[in-house]
Amino acid sequence: MRTLAIGLTSSLLPMQPSFAQQTPAPPTETIKTATTHTPTEQQIIDLSKTKWDWMADKKVDSLAALFDDRAMFTHMGGTWGKTQELATIKSGGIWYKKASIYAVDVRVFGNTAIVLEDMDLEAVVGARTVTTGFMVTEVYTKQSRNWRLAQLTFSRLLRPAKAGAGSD
Repeated sequence: MRTLAIGLTSSLLPMQPSFAQQTPAPPTETIKTATTHTPTEQQIIDLSKTKWDWMADKKVDSLAALFDDRAMFTHMGGTWGKTQELATIKSGGIWYKKASIYAVDVRVFGNTAIVLEDMDLEAVVGARTVTTGFMVTEVYTKQSRNWRLAQLTFSRLLRPAKAGAGSD
């Protein structure tokens, strides 16, 4: 019996690394196309796009109205609130020059909407222009009749940037 147990254990050990190296299965759900969004989902997508335009144009007054006072922003270099995000945009510490969005999905849960965007972001950080692939997550909450940004996270993607030269 002891020999059988040792034989089974040693025969399973070589199989373990092959399980760890398997490629994960592709998602069973795809990102919706623009023709399948509800009017509310499309409103959120349009608001997100407008936000990227305001960020590129450094329209801090418009952004201040959109960002909830308790909003959090998570970047590769740290997490901070609304006041610091607006100050960073206004000063040019980070200039969100151009967002090239390749796919977007939005899920609405009552008064909360979550937006996922596969994008390349061209930004000037300090004096250096970089283009980085991100999956951006935005959380909006509906307050009265207006959607407000409550949270924004940049998750750097391992893929190279698609949006031309100057990629980082």
